[in-house]
Amino acid sequence: MQWSAATAWWSLAGVLVAVELATGTFYLLMIALGAAAGAVAAHAGLGLDGQIIAAALFGGGATAVWHFKRARYPKSAPAASNRDVVLDIGETLVVEQWQPDGTARAHYRGASWAVRYAGGGSPVPGQYRIVALNGNELSVNHL
Repeated sequence: MQWSAATAWWSLAGVLVAVELATGTFYLLMIALGAAAGAVAAHAGLGLDGQIIAAALFGGGATAVWHFKRARYPKSAPAASNRDVVLDIGETLVVEQWQPDGTARAHYRGASWAVRYAGGGSPVPGQYRIVALNGNELSVNHL
């Protein structure tokens, strides 16, 4: 059985989508779009050169557009200080006594937590805002 050029392009696009699903590399979807453009060019009757040019232009263009779109938006905060990951970020607690090394124990959500001061200067007893969660230790700053 002889494969047509369009079948080869569609097969390549399918393989690229499958690999993207396995790896999570979104850029492979853009390259798969290029392979689909090569298949459409084959269906339109273009020769191999036209198919390759269509695939390269469409796949490369889609990759470039996606890259520049992602570059415009700010990156997410690290998971330890990202409110979308750790719902305690931004919440407040009261620290009654600090140790000389900038650590303390504080009552928060019904339990005693290890707390580390993340601000500048010396911490004083009072109310603080949680800015990160590092393991089982809360990093806090003044309100």
